[in-house]
Amino acid sequence: MTGTAPHIPTLETGRLRLRAHRIEDFEAYAGFMASGRARFMGGPLDQRAAWASFCRDVAQWALLGHGGLAIEITADSEHAPLAGQVGLNHHPYFDDKELGWLLFDGFEGRGIAAEAAETLRDRARETFPGTPIVSYIHADNAASIRLAERLGATRDAASPCPYGNHIVYRHPTPEALQ
Repeated sequence: MTGTAPHIPTLETGRLRLRAHRIEDFEAYAGFMASGRARFMGGPLDQRAAWASFCRDVAQWALLGHGGLAIEITADSEHAPLAGQVGLNHHPYFDDKELGWLLFDGFEGRGIAAEAAETLRDRARETFPGTPIVSYIHADNAASIRLAERLGATRDAASPCPYGNHIVYRHPTPEALQ
């Protein structure tokens, strides 16, 4: 892949578009990361730390073939509002590929995170068949725990976690769903 631009997919559902980040997405991302809503993700973060996080999520596409995707709501209007991010991460200190999500203020409770996470998880299963997928979730993040369980993931207390105060939720393999 050296010397070529990475292929970053655009994934569509009936109401969402998961697409490559653009520089203009950073303002909303940084706003989220500076807020108390980022407390389960190591935040709040200042602009510099938010930029490093944003760049890491984007750069993973070139380095690993996966990373963060912006979530747009296409069914709401012609100007698709940016609702958050969904990502598949596998940093060097992760044992498994991690499916993660975040929603900006005002977009909760509409099934957006579930729809985006399920779409990216299904794409990851096709792209990386047989690869385990987990979600590392802060133990106090009840909403993300509920979402992981809604997606069929179960707590894996035996699996190591790279973050303190986090627990591992393991997503079922396609074979386990049959």
